Amino acid sequence: MTAHGEGERDEAGQPANVPSGSPESIAVPAARERARAIPEAAVARLAVYLRVLSGLDERGTTTVSSEELAAFAGVNSAKLRKDLSYIGSYGTRGVGYEVSVLIGQIERTLGLTKKHRVAVVGIGNLGHALANYGGFLNRGFPVAALFDLDPDLLDVPVGGIPVSAVDDIVEVCREREVTIGVIATPVEGAQEVCDRLVEGGVVCILNFAPVVLRVPEHVEVRKVDLAVEMQILSFHVARRNQEAAVVPGIAGNTADVGPPGDRVNGNGNSKSALERGDVDGMVVRP
Repeated sequence: MTAHGEGERDEAGQPANVPSGSPESIAVPAARERARAIPEAAVARLAVYLRVLSGLDERGTTTVSSEELAAFAGVNSAKLRKDLSYIGSYGTRGVGYEVSVLIGQIERTLGLTKKHRVAVVGIGNLGHALANYGGFLNRGFPVAALFDLDPDLLDVPVGGIPVSAVDDIVEVCREREVTIGVIATPVEGAQEVCDRLVEGGVVCILNFAPVVLRVPEHVEVRKVDLAVEMQILSFHVARRNQEAAVVPGIAGNTADVGPPGDRVNGNGNSKSALERGDVDGMVVRP
């Protein structure tokens, strides 16, 4: 996916036909500074807004109000306006946001002005499904390489791409200019695969293996652990049960429901480690 209305860009990421020192040129570093200040939770919501806006654009919608966009994205309009203010987009009173313009702003912020080629390592059930997922290509993330240890899978096309040997990760990733690696291997081989991907020039890793990866400072890692996500859902269900069991007007009354050490106080306003954001540790850097 490329930004709407964008032409060729130079190495600094700005349009090649924009002269140095012009207002457009000066605006690029400012946009980068704003991007660095965006909270991670807001970045995730920007991706959701982009998906919604792309759908509106495909249907021929040219403008959208903050209330409409917030409803489509499942957030409140105040939060949406706050998120969009991070990228310098404030809309027009009585009109809202121009869909194509906002798409371009979000794409630039998310670094989607160029395609990121993806490699998937581990072509088991999960890797096979990821390799066949058409949504990656539609959003600017074409799968360019697949790798596995199983000799029976080598050269077998999955999603139209032949599976290569894990030993060839470095060479193939460099040759095909892969920037994102997806690790869908067992725990035992995940770190070795990660090291090979990094050596091959990969700078972003999406890790499905339940293990903490050690990576250089310049490499970004996102951990996807479905069991952890289910545990978080369980926590929220337990918290709701706690709140429902508190008798209004009786200070200190709590129900012994949910995670130990995170009981709801008489006002129902205690916070867990998950809510405080104390739980992290997904990436280790040497």
